[in-house]
Amino acid sequence: MNRKIRVLVTDDSAFMRRAIRQMLEEEPDIEVVAVAHDGKMAVDYAKQHQPDLITLDIEMPVMDGLTALRQIMRQCPSTQVLMISSLTTEGSTASLQALRMGAADVIAKDHSTCAANILEIKKHLVRRVRELAKAKKPALAHDKPASVTAHTTVPTLRISDYRILAIGSSTGGPPVLETILSTLPSDFPLPIVIAQHMPEVFTQSMAKRLNDFCQITVNHGETGMALKPGNAYIAPGGKHAHVQGRPGRLTLLVNDEPADASYKPSVTALFESCVKATGKHTLGIVLTGIGSDGLEGAKPLHELGATLIAQDEASSVVYGMPRAIAEAGIADAKLNPAAIAQLLQQMHAKQAA
Repeated sequence: MNRKIRVLVTDDSAFMRRAIRQMLEEEPDIEVVAVAHDGKMAVDYAKQHQPDLITLDIEMPVMDGLTALRQIMRQCPSTQVLMISSLTTEGSTASLQALRMGAADVIAKDHSTCAANILEIKKHLVRRVRELAKAKKPALAHDKPASVTAHTTVPTLRISDYRILAIGSSTGGPPVLETILSTLPSDFPLPIVIAQHMPEVFTQSMAKRLNDFCQITVNHGETGMALKPGNAYIAPGGKHAHVQGRPGRLTLLVNDEPADASYKPSVTALFESCVKATGKHTLGIVLTGIGSDGLEGAKPLHELGATLIAQDEASSVVYGMPRAIAEAGIADAKLNPAAIAQLLQQMHAKQAA
């Protein structure tokens, strides 16, 4: 019999502690080894029980979640941490910081609707726990920039062959996006559209943070925005982003279609819109994430002659989405974040020369 996934649950809300514990213990392959109601207790229990995964609230008494996370990362570096954050601007800002500090993923909780949406919460929670527990933590820590190793082969591409850079990202994606986008110059010659699986308030906070320190302009996407070089557009959480128009006159469409998509925003929906708008002149990048979102949109892009880059396994928090691209045989390269950034910089430099 396979060993159960051992989880430490941490939350200052008695209701949430009971709810999370019950949701997890209903699964035969998951065991809750301890429950903590503040950050200090979580740190102590993490050392004592050495769980596979810790759910960690951000706002707690005695020791807050970020302080606890910092200590857990230092004392139990192989343990995955899943942040449980309030669905607020403050919660989303703290969550993004937690991801940069080494947390694997974040789930948003809305106290006003938690009881009503308990089955939906359980579906996402259990899936993440299972995927993260079986995933190896990336060899490259979030708080240190990934390096381009000697054996990494970075392909030679001409930026003049492309009209759009479309990026799909999920679990573990925000720090990788920061690594890539922060290296791009303000005159980067392509518009960039990004589908990152996150709630809307989280994508708003991410767009603001990226815009504050990147040289390019980072926008929270809205319908009708002209897609301009040197600009990135983050798809709003809970909506889909579509590229429409023709090269040179591309605009963004944000809507609910397809309504039955498993993820909103959907990477597949983004890629499928690029099939029509930019075709072979699309440069697609698929980053770390659970599942295979993006694959069905990437296939027709590949058939048209577009270029697809997948994040490599060693640097992925969860090697799901990029694995799907790689195993389908449609990835033109498998690179870590630093190599992806280097590729984009080289493309820009060659055009500017």
